[in-house]
This record gives sequence, C-alpha cells and structure tokens, in this order.
Amino acid sequence: MAVSTDMIRTWRQPRVVMRKLLAMGQREDRAIAYLMAACFIIFVAQWPRLSRRAAGFEVPEGVEVPELTQLMAYEFLAWIMIWPLVMYVLAAFIHMIAMLFGGKGSWYSARLALFWTLLATTPALLLYGLMAGFLGPGPGTDLVGAIWLAAFAVIGFLCLREAEKEPV
Repeated sequence: MAVSTDMIRTWRQPRVVMRKLLAMGQREDRAIAYLMAACFIIFVAQWPRLSRRAAGFEVPEGVEVPELTQLMAYEFLAWIMIWPLVMYVLAAFIHMIAMLFGGKGSWYSARLALFWTLLATTPALLLYGLMAGFLGPGPGTDLVGAIWLAAFAVIGFLCLREAEKEPV
C-alpha cells in the first residue's frame, strides 16, 4: 500500500498499520526515510508562518524585520539537520522507558513507531502552518495545534505499544 494511504489509515487504526510496518522487516533505510519525509513536510509547513513574520506581522516594535531567506535557512537547518538527530535520541529514550515497563521491542521498533507517528500526523501540522501563516496566533490556530498534539500523543502511544509487544 502507498505511504499516503497508510498515513490516512493510521488515524483510524494505528496499531494495524504499525503491525504491518513491523512485518515488513527491519529496514533502517525505511525508518530514516519516514523521518526525513516528516521533517521535510514540517519544514514546508513552516513557510506560511515564516512569510508572515518576514512581512512584519507579530514583530515587536523597534525590532528589525527578519529576511525570509534568513528565516528559511534557519528552519531548514533545524528541521533537516538537527531535529532528525533529536528524534533518534528521543526514540532511544522512549525505548528505555518502555523497557522499564516491560516492553519487549527492539531499538528499531521504537524508532519506527516514533518516526511513523511523526510522518502520519504531518497533515495536521500542514494545517497548523497554514493557520499560523494566514490567521496568526489565535484560538483557531491553538486548537489545530492542540489537535495535532493530542493526535501525536495517542497515535504515538498506540504505535509504541504495538512496537514494544515483541521483538522484531
């Protein structure tokens, strides 16, 4: 099945999709592809917000308006270089916590659960980026951010629970 179809299915049946991904075998290239795709999509989701900021919105008075290219370069560095490393560390930390609670999965399965959850929830982040760019801060933008956070937590927990059931 296509990745996009699995992403949509994950919102309804996260454990089924995670079971399918784990059954494909241990492929680190697939896991890092999910992570890099998620980070790239999140980077793209930041563009409307960055454009708004470069246009001078929400910049305190007396502060110079940053250039869009400068903002984009910083976001690119963050999402394509730094966040993937942070995600690997976070996945290891999550796996160690899961082992304390009796998790029997592998380091790979924990990484896959986290990376897949991040990729599967990026559509909500794209909507959040649009809202932040066009509407700016406000209750609607905060609601979409809260929906993403809740979805990430629930889907991530269910995927991790499936990943920690048995070694891959």
